[in-house]
Amino acid sequence: MNEHILSARLSRPPILIAPGVYDALTALIAERAGFEALYVSGAGIAYSRLGRADIGLVSMNEVVHTVTLIRDRVGAHLIVDADTGYGNALNVQRTVRLLERAGANAIQIEDQDFPKRCGHLDDKTLVSAQEMVGKIKAAVDARTSRDTLIIARTDAVAAEGFDRAVARAALYRDAGADMLFVEAPRQRDELGSIGARLGKSVPLMVNMVEGGKTPMLPAVELEALGFSLVIFPGAIVRTLAKAAEDFYASLKAHSSTDPFRARMLDFDALNRLLGTAELLERGKRYAENGPQGGRTSGQR
Repeated sequence: MNEHILSARLSRPPILIAPGVYDALTALIAERAGFEALYVSGAGIAYSRLGRADIGLVSMNEVVHTVTLIRDRVGAHLIVDADTGYGNALNVQRTVRLLERAGANAIQIEDQDFPKRCGHLDDKTLVSAQEMVGKIKAAVDARTSRDTLIIARTDAVAAEGFDRAVARAALYRDAGADMLFVEAPRQRDELGSIGARLGKSVPLMVNMVEGGKTPMLPAVELEALGFSLVIFPGAIVRTLAKAAEDFYASLKAHSSTDPFRARMLDFDALNRLLGTAELLERGKRYAENGPQGGRTSGQR
């Protein structure tokens, strides 16, 4: 079994845990912590790059650029939140092509109408199930490798009710989605029902949001309910936002970082994390070698 292929990893226990990341630094730290898959969160990009809520303001190009930078730094599987695909079925195809080229291993598309909003906010609106089926088919047709997974997310629990959400997910599975994601179920029994009704044919994904609409359950329990992948998309932003709030308040109060030093990486520790010494050494080796075999930069 090739564990370099995401579908192979999802086909076996234990449940795959993918923490949210929003840039190359958070991706590097998460990979160093031992995670084999990372979730590139659209909400995380909105929070960190725009300082705005997750209400559809992030563009496709911003997500593609973010994935490109992350892929240049880490080798982990990248599961990418592509919101609605940024338009109709043709937009979805362009989104899939660009994200796959940037290094995405899985691309998640949802059935919200535009402007979309965070799955745990109220008053979401949906496109028709028929339109979303077309988007899923378009996404499957656009990928160049079958190893690139297409994840179909439905937000229908809030808008149309739980049973209709499960029915939509089944339609998206039949359209070719490789993984299903029923967003924001409100009870443990609903989580169990998703596993029982959908989990026999394709892997299932679940979202844990601190303070969100879905009960927070341990990964081992989610696995027992039938899920193959659990994401924690916004946890890192909430963690860092709290740390930043505390840090800036401390700096304002004390006019010094000394009271906060135990909660910081110092200059040397950050450079060890980043691999600065190794990078400089590599550059030095290239500089010392110089042109070889009489070839210069001006020769072809």
